[in-house]
This record gives sequence, structure tokens and C-alpha cells, in this order.
Amino acid sequence: MTIAPPGPTAAEGERSTRTGGEGGPGYRGARDGLFPPLRGLLPLILVLLCWQLAAARLPPYFPPPTEWARALVELARDGLLLPAATATVVTFCLGLTAATVLGTLFGLAVGASSTVDQALRPTLESARAMPPAAVVPIATLLLGFTATMKVVVVTSAAIWSILLNTRSGVRQLHPVLLDMSRSLRLNRRDQVRKVILPALWPSIFLGVRVAAPVALVITLLVEILTQVDGIGALIALSQRNYEFAQGYALILVAGLFSLLVNALVSTLQAYVVMRHRPPR
Repeated sequence: MTIAPPGPTAAEGERSTRTGGEGGPGYRGARDGLFPPLRGLLPLILVLLCWQLAAARLPPYFPPPTEWARALVELARDGLLLPAATATVVTFCLGLTAATVLGTLFGLAVGASSTVDQALRPTLESARAMPPAAVVPIATLLLGFTATMKVVVVTSAAIWSILLNTRSGVRQLHPVLLDMSRSLRLNRRDQVRKVILPALWPSIFLGVRVAAPVALVITLLVEILTQVDGIGALIALSQRNYEFAQGYALILVAGLFSLLVNALVSTLQAYVVMRHRPPR
């Protein structure tokens, strides 16, 4: 695998490869990421508490949070909540996984050659700017109202941040890493697995953390627009039926799921960074 010489930001790339070292800022951030603080939920809890206290003075469009809980219980009792949540989680996980794998592979391929990078950069930037909602009619026409269609749309929306961050990380790899792999006479597979990928983990995980909320939003958007099974379809149904408590409750469930996903990605990033940190 031939990597083009780094650009003007090569010094930044060198620093990013060392942030996983023990005692460095990247290591401390990764170590703290194992147990993400929940104090960020305090503003939300305060807002919900104030909402509950002022519910008597609010119009019926703003039911109190206690009504949300009852609406969720009713959805669970009717057997609608669990299948919808399962469909949304499966679509999200498959779409994000596919985006991570494909984005990393294409990012490695594009960043490895300066010629390919310069040729594809305008196309990649314009494709990233395309609104994901514009892809929904085309995907529906080609694949129908199916779970596969949802996964394809989510993957096409979430792949760009991972691909571009990986490409940028490859372009900023320091030549010393590549010279070392050549000195050790590593083959192409070992060079990627033992040298390039460990240096690119920060860039890849940065792309994944940006792509995760995008994937969740697009999953809900596709379900709302197409009425395919999922939390988004239930939100659209509650809107049509003027079930405001159900709508707010489902939105809160989606937000809490996003928080959980962010915590899981942070934990995985911390584990990988600490595992590949250089020895003392």
C-alpha cells in the first residue's frame, strides 16, 4: 500500500498518532470515556420537572411528562412499542456498521493515492452535501417499502463523515510510520493491520461519533416518511391521531437511545485507544 506524502498538516497528524499514549491528553480523555458522566442530563431533568409543575397552565398540546409515561405503558401493553423499537435499533445498527466498514475501506483507498484523492474530492464533497431526504424517494422506488431500503438510506447518509475523516487521517500519516513498516519488511496486510489502522483509530472513531446521531435521525426520518415499522412510524401515527403524549414520549425514547449510543461509542473508543497505546 503506497501512501502519498502528507500535506501541510502532517505535524497535526503526527500529534494525533501520539494522543493515545499513556499520560497524554488523548489517553486521559479515553480513560474518562469509559464512564461517560451523566451530569449532562441535569438540564433535561430540570426542564421536565418545570414542565410537570407548569402543566396545569399549559395548553393541551403540551401534556405533562407523567402522561408520557402512561402513554408508553399503553403502547407496551398493546404490543406496539417493543417491535417498533426493535426495528429502529436493528436498522440503526446495520446502517452504522455498514457505514463504518465501507467508509473506512473507501477512506483508506482514497487517501492512499494523491491522484485518486484529488480526482474524487469534489465528487465526495458534493455527495456529502446531498440531503438524505432526497435519497428516500429513489431508494423507495428501487427497493420498495422494506427494511433493506431503510438500511441503504441510513448507510448512504452516515458514511461520509467516516470516509472523509479516514481519508484525512491517511493523508496526515507521518512518513516515519511507513518507513518503519518497510524497514520491518511487513507485507501489505500487516502494514495496514499493525501500523496504519492503529494510527487511524482516532480519525475513524471521530467519524463514527459524528455519524451515529446522523444515522439515528435518518432512521427516524425514513420511518416517518415511508411508514415502515419503527419508532418513527409510531411518532407519525401519534401525530395523525393527536396523541401528543405518545409523540413526546417516543421522541424522549429516541433521545435517550442516542445518549446510550454515544456512551457505547465512547467506551469502545476508550478501550481501543488504551489497548493500542504505546508501552511505557
